[in-house]
Amino acid sequence: MWCLCAPATSNVRRDREGMRAQLGGEDLSALAAEQAALRRVAALVARGAVPEEVFAAVLEQVGRLLCVEYVHMGRYEPDDTLAVVASWGNAGAAVSRTMLGGKNLGTIVFETGRSARIDGYGDASGRIGVAARERGVRSAVGTPVTVEGRLWGAMVAGSRGEQALPADAEARLASFTELLATTIANAESRAGVTRLAADQAALRRVATLVARGVPQEDVFAAVVEEVGRLLPVDFADLGRCEPDGTITFLAAWGKTRPVFRVGARVRLGGKNATTLVAQTGSPARIESYADASGTIGAPTRETGIRSAVGTPIIVEGQLWGVMAAGWSLEEPMPADTEPRLAQFTDLLATAIANAESRAGLARLAEEQAALRRVATLVAHGAGPEDVFAAVTEEVGRLLPVDFADMSRCEPDGAVTFVAAWGTTAAVFPVGSRWIPEGKNLCSLVARTGRPARIESYADASGPIDVAVHGTGVRSAVGTPIIVEGRLWGVMAAGSRREEPMPADTEPRLTQFTELLATAVANAESRAGLARLAEEQAALRRVATLVARGVPAQEVFAAVANEVGRLLSVDFANVCRYESDGTVTFVASAGERIPVGSRWPLGQTNLATLVFEMGRPARIDNYAAATGPLAEDLREEGVRSAVGTPIIVEGRLWGLMAAGSSQEQPLPADTEARLASFTELVATAIANAEARTEVAASRARLVAATDDERRRVVRDLHDGAQQRVVNTIITLKLACGALEQDQEAVPALVHEALDSAERANVELRELAHGILPTVLTRGGLRAGVDALASQTPVPVEVDVSVGRLPTAVEATAYFVVAEALTNVAKHARAGRAEVMARIADGALAVQVRDDGIGGARPEGSGLVGLADRLAALDGELRVDSPADGGTLVTVAIPLPG
Repeated sequence: MWCLCAPATSNVRRDREGMRAQLGGEDLSALAAEQAALRRVAALVARGAVPEEVFAAVLEQVGRLLCVEYVHMGRYEPDDTLAVVASWGNAGAAVSRTMLGGKNLGTIVFETGRSARIDGYGDASGRIGVAARERGVRSAVGTPVTVEGRLWGAMVAGSRGEQALPADAEARLASFTELLATTIANAESRAGVTRLAADQAALRRVATLVARGVPQEDVFAAVVEEVGRLLPVDFADLGRCEPDGTITFLAAWGKTRPVFRVGARVRLGGKNATTLVAQTGSPARIESYADASGTIGAPTRETGIRSAVGTPIIVEGQLWGVMAAGWSLEEPMPADTEPRLAQFTDLLATAIANAESRAGLARLAEEQAALRRVATLVAHGAGPEDVFAAVTEEVGRLLPVDFADMSRCEPDGAVTFVAAWGTTAAVFPVGSRWIPEGKNLCSLVARTGRPARIESYADASGPIDVAVHGTGVRSAVGTPIIVEGRLWGVMAAGSRREEPMPADTEPRLTQFTELLATAVANAESRAGLARLAEEQAALRRVATLVARGVPAQEVFAAVANEVGRLLSVDFANVCRYESDGTVTFVASAGERIPVGSRWPLGQTNLATLVFEMGRPARIDNYAAATGPLAEDLREEGVRSAVGTPIIVEGRLWGLMAAGSSQEQPLPADTEARLASFTELVATAIANAEARTEVAASRARLVAATDDERRRVVRDLHDGAQQRVVNTIITLKLACGALEQDQEAVPALVHEALDSAERANVELRELAHGILPTVLTRGGLRAGVDALASQTPVPVEVDVSVGRLPTAVEATAYFVVAEALTNVAKHARAGRAEVMARIADGALAVQVRDDGIGGARPEGSGLVGLADRLAALDGELRVDSPADGGTLVTVAIPLPG
């Protein structure tokens, strides 16, 4: 089907009114005539005139207003044809229905959904274009008729005159298409309501017959007659599909003589609607019976039928038969024929089911009552055990079975019976656990995830099968219990009778498993919410400890106790990996392993698995675990355990472990739940290590400050202070000599001046050791240039920064000074480079040399620089591979 956009004809009237000021007298007169014509047509539409009357009026008004020879109105059909529904003028009658295509207005409007014109029909093509040219048409315009957003048809006006139609012809034509669209929509709405009322009346008449339980043949005859008169069609019939590939006609209706008499049995096959439905089980249609074939298609074609549709009659999920209808008209049957026909086949299915088995209704009522009872339990939030017991009892009493039971699939492949009724209740008591070996329903359903059945237990194998066979059961069916997309368990029922269980046992059983799934999901949801609340509370308690900065040992103990309570395990431990290949227990709940004990890693045990893989691990059976630690846990009765790594700032610090002495392994989500706590443990460890590192850094800074202070004091005392004292003494001697008018005065003054100058030089040099003048006056670039000039190794300087905060400049300067000192003393380098840039809001400094490498970041000089950088939130990185030179990289964030 074409998908077209509706033209914006709603703006035409507004655009034309906006042009009034520009129109002359004749144009105003034409506009007045057009408005009068529109009012006359609108009056017809308003009083609900029939579409034919409105169409005729519109076409006449358009023809007279545009002074054209003809006006046609056509409707686009689903088979890509244009059917003329109204005409005016003397250009000759248009073809009633013509295939679209080629160059002509009908095709252009259809393809574009917009108004169009052809000013010369000399090269017009397609059936429509050729017909217009043969009638002498020279020019024409066309506009789309859009009804409720869909392209319904087109209106075309044409002329035989030499002069092309006026430029505003399309717009004037479009003024009338809105009225046409309203008329069509109103007519379709009234027709739809009428048809719906007729459909409902016919369906009520048939439904009344079905409800009264009239004989099957009377219902069939009534249905085909209602269909024949309602659609309307030339014939309607229905037949029952037989197992041998034939169909038996049970009712037929026709305007003349039905194609097949009632009771006729005909083989399916060939090209015809009945065979297509029987083969596919879906509605089907054949638009042309010209090449229909088969024992059904050929006789139908010979009666003059041109097209037909068919719909399946589905009874209890199975194809029971086919209902078909057809007509002799050339155009295809309406698009809604199949769904209208299907309404009757639904009633037929009910009538057939009623007629074939009155007992089925009673059974359905019993089944619905049983389902309602179970659904009520589920809705009231009854405990899972009560629901399980109720369902198995309802199944046992409702179905023709001797036992019904329900089992839960366990992670280790075993099944646990949670409810039982009937002959096997003693064999499979609630709580019993079995391994589904051999051929049995549990393994069949678990493997396929679909219902399964065993028709005979004569060749039973495996413990479950043998136990079932021992109770006299001959056949059984099982359906999966699917909870939130996963196989939760199996519902099974069986019989001692020789004949197999009915074919509908599985779907009937499935109705109960769906309620079971809801009950299980509700119970698990409630349990999950409660568990989540407990888990969040435990995490908050531990997080509070971490936030308060309590000692790590206290956090470890709290985590172990919380995990032990929350996961219902027998022990929970926090362990630290040591550098010598051992693991130390730093906290324990359950006292399986004493705190402080140290164990070697190796072999197959949880601590070793986590250490080697760096990710969560589990051991579901400690019988196969090895190593001293595993042996000790096994002696303590541990059967399964899980562990998750504790990662502190990217490195593996230790593990969190939990274990159980129960037979079944720990739940599948244990690792994920444990991981929530290991993250808090990692945070506590990182905080503790950070506090320790900060304390050590502060101690180093204090020591360095004290050393520097002592050096300054020593240098002042030994140097400048002695010079100043000597200067004072010499000046006093000079004063005494001056009073006595001695000749020694000049010499003493010169000596005092020399001593003062030396004291000044020593003070300047001492000040340089604290913060060089070249740095304070010239900035980082000047300071680095000075350092480079004093380094015995050639240094290339690339410092492209301006003045920076004093602390940043001083720190960067001392980094470069320390690095160049190391180059000069230890690197054996031929050259060095110093680079400084501003990048991403930080000062980046690099010092590189081509020396022997092997620099140790933990050296006292570099450690001191790291401490100084830490005070500014800076970072220091040293890359110094052997024989690869050394690269010192620093990043110092800049304020604001």
